[in-house]
Amino acid sequence: MATDPRNPSDSYLGFWREYHMCTLTTPRPDGTPHVVAVGVTYDPEGGYARVITNKNSRKVANVLAAGAEGARVAVCQVDRGRWATLEGVARIRAEAEVVADAVARYAERYGRTPTPNPDRVVIEIALTRAMGRA
Repeated sequence: MATDPRNPSDSYLGFWREYHMCTLTTPRPDGTPHVVAVGVTYDPEGGYARVITNKNSRKVANVLAAGAEGARVAVCQVDRGRWATLEGVARIRAEAEVVADAVARYAERYGRTPTPNPDRVVIEIALTRAMGRA
């Protein structure tokens, strides 16, 4: 079921506040999907989902290969019959304040602060679609 990514129902938003590992799907340069397990934070007020990762990861390379317009990506989480997917356009952000904010959001959702990493960047997804059954 489709929902407005900037105005989700309480149950949909609540599902994204629970501890769940997610998948991130990015397009490889040849167009095939690359799917990996990640932690995701959802910011409906800002219209973003965020993934923190190492700047040398394949997922970052895939987003960068898409060029300045960004890469069309999806993040998804599943818990038995409940599921939620967020889609949008991903760009890589490396500014210290953006990374620190994303790390704080991750720590809030997942209950632990990641180990410091000078190579950390953020895959910031400008949301265009949300769907699910939560």
